[in-house]
Amino acid sequence: MMLPDIVSVMLDITSIIFLFAGVFFFMAGSIGLNRMVDVYTRLHATTKCDTLGQALVLIGVMLYEGWTLVSIKLFLIIVFVLVTNPTAAHALAKGAYLYGVKPCDQTGIDMYKERAEEMLS
Repeated sequence: MMLPDIVSVMLDITSIIFLFAGVFFFMAGSIGLNRMVDVYTRLHATTKCDTLGQALVLIGVMLYEGWTLVSIKLFLIIVFVLVTNPTAAHALAKGAYLYGVKPCDQTGIDMYKERAEEMLS
């Protein structure tokens, strides 16, 4: 009975590592939200960090829970958020740009300017 105990401890340790990594990325996204200069860089920081953070936290919960129906549901949530979160951030950024919110001067390059002028005319 020694082997199942070792496997259980290893799964618990791996689960804790995933949970802490997810919390780290959530905190990095929160710091990015407060420190970045304009809406586009804030969207970038929070979208990337929150998407990865939630995936890592839910993987940690899946490992802790074991392979059950709950794990399948958590996996489906991960896939749903991995698809919708970047898509929603892109739509928000595009809407903000078309509404007239310009990138800050520190960004330097506005590659979307010509395309937006074509769309508006």
